[in-house]
Amino acid sequence: MKKLLTSLFGSANERYIKDARAKVAQINNLEAKYAAMSEDELKGQTGVLRQRLEQGATLDDLLFDSFAVTREAGKRALGMRHYDVQMIGSMVMHEGKIAEMKTGEGKTLVATLALYLNALEGKGAHLITVNDYLAQRDAAWMGKLYSYMGMSVGTIISDMSDAARKRAYAADITYGTNNEFGFDYLRDNMKFRLEDYVQRPLRFAIVDEVDSILIDEARTPLIISGKANMSTEMYFEINKIVPYLKRDEDYLVDEEHRSATLTDSGVEKVEERLKIDNLYDPVHIETVHHVNKALQAHTLYKKGEQYIVEDGEVKIVDEFTGRKMEGRRWSDGLHQAVEAKEGVEIKDENQTLATVTFQNYFRMYDKLSGMTGTAETEAEEFHEIYKLDCVVIPTNRPIQRIDQEDVIYRSYREKFNAIVEQIVECNKRDQPVLVGTTSVEKSEALAQVLNRKGIKHEVLNAKYHEREAEIVAQAGRKGRVTIATNMAGRGTDILLGGNPDAMADDLVGEPDVPEFTPENEREQYFSEEYKAALNRFKEQCAKEKQEVLDNGGLFIIGTERHESRRIDNQLRGRAGRQGDPGESRFFLSLDDDLLRLFGAERIGKIMDTLKMEEGVPIEHRMVTRSIENAQKKVEGRNFDIRKNVLEYDDVMDTQRKTIYTMRRNVLQGYDEDGRGLLSMSLDLFEEVALSTIDTYASRQVRHDDWDLAGLSMALEQVFDLEISFDDITGRDAIEARVWSRIEEMISGKEAMLDEVAAKVNERRAQQREQQSAAAAADGADWSEPEVDEVTGRQLFEEQIQNRYLRAIDRYWRQHLQAMEQLRDGIGMRGYAQKDPKQEYKKEGYNLFVDLMMNIKTNVVEFVSKFEVEQPESLQQRQAPAPQVPSKIVFNRPGVSAESEEDRSTVKRELPQVGRNDPCPCGSGKKYKSCCMRKEAAAS
Repeated sequence: MKKLLTSLFGSANERYIKDARAKVAQINNLEAKYAAMSEDELKGQTGVLRQRLEQGATLDDLLFDSFAVTREAGKRALGMRHYDVQMIGSMVMHEGKIAEMKTGEGKTLVATLALYLNALEGKGAHLITVNDYLAQRDAAWMGKLYSYMGMSVGTIISDMSDAARKRAYAADITYGTNNEFGFDYLRDNMKFRLEDYVQRPLRFAIVDEVDSILIDEARTPLIISGKANMSTEMYFEINKIVPYLKRDEDYLVDEEHRSATLTDSGVEKVEERLKIDNLYDPVHIETVHHVNKALQAHTLYKKGEQYIVEDGEVKIVDEFTGRKMEGRRWSDGLHQAVEAKEGVEIKDENQTLATVTFQNYFRMYDKLSGMTGTAETEAEEFHEIYKLDCVVIPTNRPIQRIDQEDVIYRSYREKFNAIVEQIVECNKRDQPVLVGTTSVEKSEALAQVLNRKGIKHEVLNAKYHEREAEIVAQAGRKGRVTIATNMAGRGTDILLGGNPDAMADDLVGEPDVPEFTPENEREQYFSEEYKAALNRFKEQCAKEKQEVLDNGGLFIIGTERHESRRIDNQLRGRAGRQGDPGESRFFLSLDDDLLRLFGAERIGKIMDTLKMEEGVPIEHRMVTRSIENAQKKVEGRNFDIRKNVLEYDDVMDTQRKTIYTMRRNVLQGYDEDGRGLLSMSLDLFEEVALSTIDTYASRQVRHDDWDLAGLSMALEQVFDLEISFDDITGRDAIEARVWSRIEEMISGKEAMLDEVAAKVNERRAQQREQQSAAAAADGADWSEPEVDEVTGRQLFEEQIQNRYLRAIDRYWRQHLQAMEQLRDGIGMRGYAQKDPKQEYKKEGYNLFVDLMMNIKTNVVEFVSKFEVEQPESLQQRQAPAPQVPSKIVFNRPGVSAESEEDRSTVKRELPQVGRNDPCPCGSGKKYKSCCMRKEAAAS
């Protein structure tokens, strides 16, 4: 039925494209209008569009004019005109969807339309990409267009100062990498001054290579860590034992789930080597952890695939892109185990200080969108996790690439020989070849064979990533052979015949052209030598391009199927851009990881039945289909892993947002209701006091069973108050007495600080008089700087703020560690027929309740016990604290405000009602949430 309806009415995607084409037609009708404008008139359209926004128009109302303006600006500043399909792609992103556009369709240019439109609001528009090179390149390249239209552009890359980051985020449009955006969010929430925050609220973002960032990297959270006090000696000791253990006898390896565990035989050998009686005795729990990590390091993590060793360090290699992940380390002791295996210096294990997953970071954006060449295979995950729909954009020209069926060989050696033969064959007819490998080792092994055969080639992997753009730019030249480790996300077009600009830059040197110079004005900065070289290379590349086209275009060779079909499709997509011819083929063997785990036995039996000779492959659509089914299984498993990570992190996400909101309120000196720190701290005093009273004199317990002596001791410990309850029998009376004493204590401290503040202000005035007199004696013109007077409340709130921040940070770090330990052990609850996720949520909540109470108690203890500083230590104060509401009088049930009279403060009589009682105004709200705030602020 579904197929019938689709054939009659078209798919949802086809209907969307049809509607979008109608909108593009209206934009095209505006092209002549903006083409006729002068430079100044066109540049002035940014102001015109912003004025319309201020007058009540929406971004959707501006879409037609905004896109038409951007297209015209692109023609003038870049020498590039947006195709109709590029307009559709940007409409998709403006609507908060994912645009799937094939390689070579100009995604970099597509993004400019939606970015310009959304930047008109002045709230920031972000383009997030996979590496620093692309962020810098695209910001500089497309920045010509934005700059032409009067918009500022910023770039966020690694190794930038906070000041530079803040300027970049303040720009209308900001380019940067996913890691830097995420880490800036975490770093901001560890700072001690609001003015040091670099990020603005997250408004709109386009994620380039969205599948790579939101899916491939989503299994690994971002973590900021500090050193933990743990010895590294155990890693070396355990590492010496692993070589004596035999696979399948002493330990079992589950490659599918990436785990390794000891057998009974292995346990005995480890106990013997370490000279311990029982490995699983609780005192040896850390040893068990070290053994498991060492087994993982030796069996599942291979040099050249998951990591490389460079400059005496173990550096992680991104399995999807083949790039080094500088500064990233595996957690939970795995990185140290790999370092021990490789015999390099073991760096200290770290403790988590802050963490967030990409899923939860990017879901904070008001509007999120993305673009990629391969998203359709993951459409379900995008919708379920991010609520993002995918729209497949038609190509500007029909695809002519021929994708051949896979060929499967019995052994890796046979496959390797066949790949070399294919390269030699293509090389004879000068057809360029791009070979995609899955590891550094395999790319270098292939390079050695080609060297022996005298075939010139370039190698692109984690070791040579610095030359990435240069190598990829020329991969389409006649007879060129390029070996690349995982081409996903490389971001540079392969131009058939070569890239004349890159060749001229290489020969003469890149010309010194000012940033954001429009394309049609760049030539004035070229030297005569550069112009001559560029023209010569343009002719050469045009001639070579025709020869390459005649020879079939770029030939793509895949040496192994990846876990994800997307990565394979991205490799294939490097050929056949913009309607060029091309060809692709994958060479596989039964030794490949994917086939070994899924289906090698079945295919091997077919080969045995057919009595196939060595070197003869299987090539059939049915086999290719079975491999794709294996990939679907792995994709499904990886989706479950990512979903599982997210479900656990969702618990942390709620807690993280609560803590970060609390921290921000403390930094700015007031909460969402405008209450200052002193008023906020009253809530803490109330909660801690009630909690303490409940512990010793609960309403649920008979009066005779109350421990009033214990209550007195607890109150002295927390509040530094000696309170007797010998003459009190009721719970309300206990609360009233406790609160009365707390108010007296707080008022007393504030009164003392008022005196200190008066002395500080007096000394400041004396200093200014002395400076003025000295300047007059010297005949200098001295103007007195304006300095606000210090108040006792400011001094008090600064003390509270300092302690509050320290308490939040200290207990949040401890909480993260506790949650990690809970997460590690929660899986065992399944054996007790309990749902681990529900148990994690329940226990995580209890831990968070304890965290909040620890923070509150710590702040209350500090405020209760801190000693007032002498004026001498305060007179050098550099800046006043944030402005807060004026002094308030604290009233609770049974507490008189008369003691305030002697302090000559403005006093407002408040109703004698409790903070949690119904408000006398009749609103139905609690008093503390209604009139108490208004009256407190007024007083």
